[in-house]
Amino acid sequence: MRLSTLLACAVTALSLATAARAEDYPVGERHLTAINPTAALRDADHKPQVRVTVWYPAAGGSEEKSLDLGPAAQPEFYVGAAAPDAPFADTRRRPVILFSHGFGGTARIMGWFGTVMAQQGYVVVAVEHPGNNGLDKLTLPGAILFWDRPGDLQAALDKVANDPEISPHMDLKRLGVAGFSAGGFTALAAGGARVDLKHFIDFCKAHPEDGVCKPQQELAFTLDEAQAAYASPELAGEVAQADGDHSIRGVRGVFVMAPAIVQAFDPASLQAMNIPVSIVLGEADQVAPPHTNGSVAARLIPRAQIKGLPGVGHYDWLAACGPGAARRQIPLCMSLQVPQGPTHFAALQQALIFFGKTMGPP
Repeated sequence: MRLSTLLACAVTALSLATAARAEDYPVGERHLTAINPTAALRDADHKPQVRVTVWYPAAGGSEEKSLDLGPAAQPEFYVGAAAPDAPFADTRRRPVILFSHGFGGTARIMGWFGTVMAQQGYVVVAVEHPGNNGLDKLTLPGAILFWDRPGDLQAALDKVANDPEISPHMDLKRLGVAGFSAGGFTALAAGGARVDLKHFIDFCKAHPEDGVCKPQQELAFTLDEAQAAYASPELAGEVAQADGDHSIRGVRGVFVMAPAIVQAFDPASLQAMNIPVSIVLGEADQVAPPHTNGSVAARLIPRAQIKGLPGVGHYDWLAACGPGAARRQIPLCMSLQVPQGPTHFAALQQALIFFGKTMGPP
């Protein structure tokens, strides 16, 4: 049975009149390139491009191909399936979800979320953040200029909104944003939260042991190195824009999984957020500890809801580990304490209900 079919049963059982009802469409996938000038500061080759992946409900009979990562016989990560460049299911305009991956991640490693949301009728627009994704060389600017991430989503939205084949199927009056980890930060900033860089630096000076403040395994650097880069002539101008408005106009709801970098927000701006926010996190997360991240956001944001999952760590939210991960002894897969399936199911169920209520059925 497909995960989306299980979700249909779960959503129906909740008997919420505003909840999304599962349709189980085939999934289409398209790739585009957007332009964001700040990407040139973060990309290793100083390119201003942002890669964009769009998942959407496709026409019946569309031939889906595996998106799993690694050898076909022994995938390292189970992602799902999609039909490249398939026609859309119909002529209806559908709600749109912008999606931001985590630190050093990719759109595809979070494809388990995007493809199921597309099965249920949403158009999902995901990006690869320049200088901070798993396909390109990671850079220090890509890691520390995190307030530029919402601009990547804006650039992607502008691109698809002007695409003659995609835009007729998008209802931009029903716009949501979602993200994982640093992508959770991105989603909150896109929803109106404002950055206070000094607040973040002071927090990490006082709490160097915090998971967000420690050197990250994807790209290790110290707080001193980050501060030196902030003060450099190359980045000083962009740093001056950190506390600006990075929100995306029209966002009606924010859904985040294991949000990180929450201490980089001005607490008053979280208190001022006036759109619904849904947070799901792992209670065993040591990379983005809930008590300094997701729980802080939930306590400050007036219309936030939060759900904690016992035993779930940070990397449980990535695509499910396959036999190839065990063969290669990929560290993030070796550290899992509970099965990933229930974690993904809980996130998808909560997202479908949340977006169904905030944006209407797809």
